[in-house]
Amino acid sequence: MMDLIDLVQTLTSPHPLDRYLELVRPTLTARRLRAEVVHVRRSAPGSVTLTLRPTRQWRGHAAGQYVQLGVVVDGVRHTRCYSPVNPEARRDRHIQLTVKAHPGGLVSQYLYQHAAPGLVVDLAPAAGVFRLPEPRPERVLLISGGSGITPVLSMLRTLADEGYPGELTFLHYAKSPVHVPHRAELESIADTHKNFRVELRYPRRAAETVAQDRAPGCAEVSGGGYFDYDELERVAPWFADAHTYVCGPQALMDAVRKVFEAEQLEDRLHTEEFTLSVAPVDTSEVHGTVNFSASGVSAANSGASLLEQAESAGLSPAYGCRMGICFSCTAVRRTGCTRNLRTGETGSDPDQPIQLCINAPVGTVDIDI
Repeated sequence: MMDLIDLVQTLTSPHPLDRYLELVRPTLTARRLRAEVVHVRRSAPGSVTLTLRPTRQWRGHAAGQYVQLGVVVDGVRHTRCYSPVNPEARRDRHIQLTVKAHPGGLVSQYLYQHAAPGLVVDLAPAAGVFRLPEPRPERVLLISGGSGITPVLSMLRTLADEGYPGELTFLHYAKSPVHVPHRAELESIADTHKNFRVELRYPRRAAETVAQDRAPGCAEVSGGGYFDYDELERVAPWFADAHTYVCGPQALMDAVRKVFEAEQLEDRLHTEEFTLSVAPVDTSEVHGTVNFSASGVSAANSGASLLEQAESAGLSPAYGCRMGICFSCTAVRRTGCTRNLRTGETGSDPDQPIQLCINAPVGTVDIDI
């Protein structure tokens, strides 16, 4: 079959076969993975849940992984990363994404405002190492905050579908009950699986608005503090014997890491970042010129990431996550030195591929974009 596709691809040169097929139907593709939006739901303020029907190339995802979604906004194709919220091994092969419309988020705002059944998007195979192990641990603790709920919700749904027999607690932080996507399903899972516990926290709400349990295994608490050791002991006193999966705002991630490092349990903690935590910048490094040689554009080094500096210079390099996890923004560093914004490490070997979103120039550099 692939030999036949290769032959047809040669005959249709210079354009790929998929360029002609999409004129017949956007989801009729030989190689490119695409998906059609078949259902849209806006149940939580500021977020939208999309159900996608992918083309035959889709091979599924593991709970916790992410996909790259490509959409055309004002004639320009943009790619972003989102974690499916549906369980892995879904029988109908559909994908469900819950997208939070972030302020200034070009793609998330577009999807929130304009996504409708019939929209066709580009898709990349599922990727990422934030996933449940095989065999499943005897105890699992899931912690999330805000839009970080998506990968851990997929884990919760997967374990529920599998009839997971172990002990499980899901702890989620949100602004208020209406800001918890899929809240009714969380209550249903807690009610159906007696070994599951769902703990919802709304620290910003007044303490007198504490809600009663909506289901025997689901508790909601308003007011009070944020995550700390005492909270961990309350919701999962067995956490030292569990595997813990965390995704959320940086403050939550840092608080969880602090507890697990103090308990020397780092090997049992698994995290997924959706914000970039950067190492301190040495102001003496902010000098020189950034040359984007393939475009013939140069700009004074501002100290920001190469992705941000390229955009400020009027360029539009591809990217998906801005966090260094998807490698969509990789480009070649021809000459000069760059610093990894996450680790603080520098590199100066010529003609090396680097990620624009997590690297900043140290003095003058030449980047092939």
